[in-house]
Amino acid sequence: MIHQKLIKPESIAIIGGSDNLNSPGGRIVDNLLNNNFKGKIFVVNPKKDNVRNLPTFHSILDLPHNIDLAIIAIASKYVEETVKILTEQKDTKAFIIISAGFSDTGKQGKELENRIVKQIEKYGGSLLGPNNIGLINTNYAGAFTTPIPALSKQGVDLISGSGATAVFIIEAAMKQGMQFNSIWTVGNSAQIGVEEVLEHLDNTFDKDSPKIKLLYIESIDKPDKLLKHSRSLIKKGCKIVAIKAGSSQAGNRAASSHTGALASPDVAVQALFDKAGIIRVYGRNEMIQVAGILSYGIPKDKNILIVTHAGGPGVMLTDILEKNRMKVPELNNPKAKELLRFLYPGSSVANPIDFLATGTAEQLDIILKYANDFDEIDAIAVIFGSPGLFEVFEVYDVLGKHLKIAKKPIYPILPSLINVEEEIKYFQAKGNMSFPDEVLFGKALTKVFFSPKIYAIPKNKPKAKTKLTTEKSGYLSPQQTQELLQKFDFPLVKEQVFTNLKKALQFAQNKYPVVMKVVGPLHKSDVGGVYLNVDNDLDFIDNFERLLKIKDAKAVLIQEQKSGMELFVGVKYEEKFGHLIMFGMGGIYIEVLKDYQTLLAPINKKEIKQKLKLLKTYPLLAGMRGKKGINIEKFIELIEKTAQLVQTHPEIIELDFNPVLATDNELFIVDSRINIIN
Repeated sequence: MIHQKLIKPESIAIIGGSDNLNSPGGRIVDNLLNNNFKGKIFVVNPKKDNVRNLPTFHSILDLPHNIDLAIIAIASKYVEETVKILTEQKDTKAFIIISAGFSDTGKQGKELENRIVKQIEKYGGSLLGPNNIGLINTNYAGAFTTPIPALSKQGVDLISGSGATAVFIIEAAMKQGMQFNSIWTVGNSAQIGVEEVLEHLDNTFDKDSPKIKLLYIESIDKPDKLLKHSRSLIKKGCKIVAIKAGSSQAGNRAASSHTGALASPDVAVQALFDKAGIIRVYGRNEMIQVAGILSYGIPKDKNILIVTHAGGPGVMLTDILEKNRMKVPELNNPKAKELLRFLYPGSSVANPIDFLATGTAEQLDIILKYANDFDEIDAIAVIFGSPGLFEVFEVYDVLGKHLKIAKKPIYPILPSLINVEEEIKYFQAKGNMSFPDEVLFGKALTKVFFSPKIYAIPKNKPKAKTKLTTEKSGYLSPQQTQELLQKFDFPLVKEQVFTNLKKALQFAQNKYPVVMKVVGPLHKSDVGGVYLNVDNDLDFIDNFERLLKIKDAKAVLIQEQKSGMELFVGVKYEEKFGHLIMFGMGGIYIEVLKDYQTLLAPINKKEIKQKLKLLKTYPLLAGMRGKKGINIEKFIELIEKTAQLVQTHPEIIELDFNPVLATDNELFIVDSRINIIN
């Protein structure tokens, strides 16, 4: 629980405060004085008698009682004793520790950090940091960096695991007119991490709270908490945009299954974000574009009108929107054609509406009045800069007016960053945000429109557990796998494992054609351990003997031969996150095509349907050009059952159904492997 005195203190002591603006302590004092803090400010500095005409003390012991918040900017070796005095003698409940030299430096620093947290928690307090830049909100600017952005109750909330990244996001956002409500930097997250701040924003949310949350995350330590409070905030009407840094791996981890080879911590992050409804971005500029679009509203459908006085940017925006599944529909209605009589000769109203470089504020006003009533349009992108011929203050006044009265979202793209620099500042000073680049805007708009939806999390009743035992490899034997899957009513082909040729031959003679597979080696195809369409005794006997001669072979598995489209379903357990359910095209192409989708268990049927449609090969599954597809409902049912299986048996750490053969009316698991941990 974050203490209210961290949010809205009435008194603040800066431990290590000074009048040197080039030091953290000096800059904190300056930011508090210049950014609306209404309470009392005290400074502790053993070498100064007076800092900025504020009450200044040589020792913490001399501070008055009831200091709400201490912002500490001194060497780490002095911090523990400082915290002890403040908690025990000054009733301080809130701490921001700017200093580095704790868990960021190793084991001893971590132990020091833990002792400080324990001390603060003993007295019911809250700690932000250590090793951060501070906290900025509409009550106070408790940070040592610049710039301090425009702060507003209607601004966005930013939570960052990196102080420097927070600064860079602020700088870029200010250039586009974005305002902030709060900026949290969690540093080492000793007590309060990104997840705890999100929890606080959720628990304190009301109708006047900001609706846009921006996250910069370097590690997800509590995915369950992130999932819970993200979903809760989104259900309350919020949108969450996040960067998760550290998505690459220096070398892939060894994996013994196809699913393991595809899965990674970053795949788990994406699955978590999808389930939480978080819009994932990969850089601060993309984050700001997305946040700006969210602030103006999401189109009801994907039909966008482009209004421009410059042909090239209109064409580029059209291209990027169409490429990313949005629509720029041609305007054929009579009202659109009426517009031409108000525009200069050579203008076009087809969409984009191009009213030329000499277009006026009056013409833009008329265009936007008409466009607001076009039923075939869901949102309007206005591109207006200047070739340098005249000032465009009036144009931006018209644009600002329509932003307030329009029934549909209007997005102002203002690309003339030098010619109309003053006009853009004027436009933003009225609380408006603008977009500097039409292509970046177009990419962000498509990301927003196709952002993940949140679905109800099913509460399946687990079936009775079966005791699972493994061989040395951790994999269940074929017989154990078969018995377990039968218990869950999975669609299986008839199969049996043999070491005796005579018994195997008797089984096969009633089933020809059959498939023969070696039992033992993990990757059967790689060692030549699979024979298909075996339909006579002579070949069967020959293949049986060959398979048993393969290194590590223990037996031969005989199956009925089936045909159909090759699919796969797999499971990978990811530490902290849980079970990832993966599915897509299967067979030997699984790792070549890499056309798969991932969900985090437990899963909802609607989630599965939505993800299936995102497969590049979905048209093949659905059927196209006269060719029948597969029975998609049976495939969905298989994915659902797989999720239920791992809920019942969480000890399953890897699972492969590959291939799964599917036709328009049948679906069978042909090959299955299950790896458990005891």
